[in-house]
Amino acid sequence: MNFMEFETEQKLRGGYYTPDDLARFLARWVSPNAGSRILEPSCGDGAFLSAIATQHRSATVTAFELSPEEAQKANSRALQSGLTDCTVHQEDFLGWALEAKGAQFDAILGNPPFIRYQYLPAKFQQNAEQIFNRLDCKFTKHTNAWVPFVLASLDLLRPGGRLAMVVPSEIVHVMHAQSLRTYLGEQCRRIVIVDPQEIWFEGTLQGAVLLMAEKKKTPTSHGEGLGIQRVAGRAFLNKDPEVMFNTPQAINGRTVQGKWTRALVPPATLEILDKVEASNDFCRFNEAAKVDVGIVTGANKFFLVTDDVVQRYGLQKWAHPMFGRSDHCPGVIYDGEQHTRNAASGKPTNFLWLDSSVEDSVEGREYIQSGENENFHKRYKCRIRKPWYTVPSVHATEVGMLKRSHDTPRLIHNRIGAYTTDTAYRIRALRGTAQSLVYGFFNSLTALSAELEGRHYGGGVLELVPSEIEKLLLPKPEGIVPDIERLDRMVRGGTVADTLEVQSEHVLNALSKAEQMDLLASWSSLRDRRHRLPA
Repeated sequence: MNFMEFETEQKLRGGYYTPDDLARFLARWVSPNAGSRILEPSCGDGAFLSAIATQHRSATVTAFELSPEEAQKANSRALQSGLTDCTVHQEDFLGWALEAKGAQFDAILGNPPFIRYQYLPAKFQQNAEQIFNRLDCKFTKHTNAWVPFVLASLDLLRPGGRLAMVVPSEIVHVMHAQSLRTYLGEQCRRIVIVDPQEIWFEGTLQGAVLLMAEKKKTPTSHGEGLGIQRVAGRAFLNKDPEVMFNTPQAINGRTVQGKWTRALVPPATLEILDKVEASNDFCRFNEAAKVDVGIVTGANKFFLVTDDVVQRYGLQKWAHPMFGRSDHCPGVIYDGEQHTRNAASGKPTNFLWLDSSVEDSVEGREYIQSGENENFHKRYKCRIRKPWYTVPSVHATEVGMLKRSHDTPRLIHNRIGAYTTDTAYRIRALRGTAQSLVYGFFNSLTALSAELEGRHYGGGVLELVPSEIEKLLLPKPEGIVPDIERLDRMVRGGTVADTLEVQSEHVLNALSKAEQMDLLASWSSLRDRRHRLPA
C-alpha cells in the first residue's frame, strides 16, 4: 500500500507535462474538426496552448489550471504564441464542468492529472463522483483524477468533435476505468490508442498513451469501435495524424464493452478464443476452483519473520510455515525441502499467528512492544482488532497463487499446509484434483487469458485480482492426468515459453498445434509489450 506522506509533490499534483512534439501532433489531428472553440481542461504550463497556436491562432480557447504559478506560465505562453482569445481559469475544471451547459467545444486537447482518488481533497473527490453520477457511469473510489477529467471533457464535446489526450496506458486494462471505456464506446464513432514501446515521462514508471476519439454526430450513428496503433520511437510524430487515426483495424462489440486488451490480439487469435469459449473441453477458472484472498495481517513486516526473529523472541509456539513471494517458490510445488531452503537463506518463512498468551513471557512482551514502537498497532487493520496482533481468517489451502508475476502466473501445490498472506491467493479445487488444477493451469491459453484479464503498472509486473482470476480460460481439470513433478522441474529449469509450449501439447489436446502456437505467440507479444521490449 502507498501512503500519501511518502509521495512526491509532483505526483500528488499529477504534474507530468506533455512534451511539445506530442502536443503538436495531437493539435494537428484535431485541426480539420476544430472550428473555433477549444478546451484544455488541465493546461499546466501551457504546452498544449502553444501547440494550438500553431494550428488555430484565432480560436477561442478555454483552459483550466489549479496552480497559480502554472496558470500564470500558461497565460504568458499563450500570449507569446499568439493566442489572443485564450482564457486560463485558475479553478477546478470538474467543478466548472458540473455547472457548464451542454456540449460547447469543437475540440478538446490535454493531459489530465494522474492523481489517485484518495489523494484528492474532499471537494475534488465530491466533484469527481458527481461527474460519474451525472453521466450514469459506475463510480469507484479506486479511480484516478484523469478518468473523470476525460468523462467530463467528452460530455462537453459537440457531436462530431474530436478529443485528443495524453492518458495513462492503464486506460486499456484497469478495472476502475471500465465505466470510461464503456462511455467512450457508446459516445464515439471511432477510438484510437497510440501505444508506445517507450515511457514518455522521465522519472516515472507509468506508461502513457495517446487517446484520439471522434464523437458520434448523432446518438444512433454507427460506432466503428477501437483500434490500437503500436509505435516505437518518435518517428510517427512526423506522419499525418489523420492517417494514424484511420490505420488500425477497429474492433467493436466485446472489445469496447470490456477491457481493451483484446484489441492488441490478432483477429485469428480472437477466433481461437471464441472457439475455446464455445467448447465443452474448456471452462472459466470459477467453474473449476474457488479463489480467496490470503491472510490480511495489516503489517506483514511484523507478522512474517525469519527463523532468527522466532529464536530471539521465543516465538516457536506461534510460528507457522508461509510463502508469499516468487522467490519463495520458483516452481509449482511448495514442500518441506523448499521451505527449509528458504529458511536457510534468511527469508521470512514464518507467519506469526499470535494470541494474548504471547504476553505471558518477557520475550513475547518485548516483541509486541517492538511492533508498537513502529506504530504497527495504529494501522487500520491492526487497530480495529482486540488485541491488535490477533489476525483473523487464518487457514491454508492445498493450492496457492501469487498475486503478481513477471512472465505468467502459476498455481502452487502447497504440500505442507503453509499459510499465505495477501500477496497470494488461497485456492480450492471444485473439479478434478488439486494436482490436475495446478498442472492444467500452466499453458499458452491460460497465460494469454491472464494477459487479457489482468493489469500491470510500473515495472511491467502482471497483477490479477480474484474477479479477474475467475474469468481465466483453462482446460477442464477432470480430464487431465497430472505429472506435477515434471512440470515443477521444467518451471524451475527451463524457459517460460518452452515450458508453456510443452505443457500446451499435454493439456490443450482439443486445439491443434498451430492453434496452440498462435496462442503462445499472442501471449509472448502481450508479455513483451508489458515489459516494454521491442516488437
